[in-house]
Amino acid sequence: MARVMKVQKSEAIAHFQYEGRLIKDEPFGNGHINDTFLLTFELNKMGRMKAILQRMNNSIFEEPVQLMENILGVTDFLREKIAAAGGDPTRETLSVIPAVDGKPYYKDSFGDYWRSYIFITDATSFDQVERPEQFYQSGVAFGNFQRLLSDYPAETLHETIPDFHNTVKRFGDFKKAVAEDACGRAADVQKEIQFVLEREQLAHTLVDLQKAGKLP
Repeated sequence: MARVMKVQKSEAIAHFQYEGRLIKDEPFGNGHINDTFLLTFELNKMGRMKAILQRMNNSIFEEPVQLMENILGVTDFLREKIAAAGGDPTRETLSVIPAVDGKPYYKDSFGDYWRSYIFITDATSFDQVERPEQFYQSGVAFGNFQRLLSDYPAETLHETIPDFHNTVKRFGDFKKAVAEDACGRAADVQKEIQFVLEREQLAHTLVDLQKAGKLP
């Protein structure tokens, strides 16, 4: 995508239901797919509010409207579950800030799509695991996320990236890319490639043992 222009971002900011006076606007995070900004608003004498503004990458997400329908459906569902369990939905799931027309996105005059969320303060994300406890807690969080969504009506979701969750196809694509090595980079990551291939072989062995009745 082309670089975000100041006038384009200003247009997007003006079309979301923000409160207060914008006092700070800065790039945020280490993501490489979408363009993300952290906005800070002064709420008169009531402190400050922060929001995430993000231009969605329509080269990756070719159906941004469907994507936002998925996100809104899932977050609304989670919000009810979290509240019923006595949790805090404002911290335990995303809170979408609607555009001025009530939609969960805004399409600017350049043809790009934007979305916005309430910023969750005092939260930390990691680009890589630094301690075993972090790896454990990420597993706990993902497991809890899956549990909360266990009875979500999955048939209502749009498949915004075809075969994104098709593990068999994606692994086949991986092995094909390694074999072709079009960019000549496979030699630099042989350790990682071998790790993945060994895990595949282990998975096949476990399946064979299970079929043979040697595993429960």
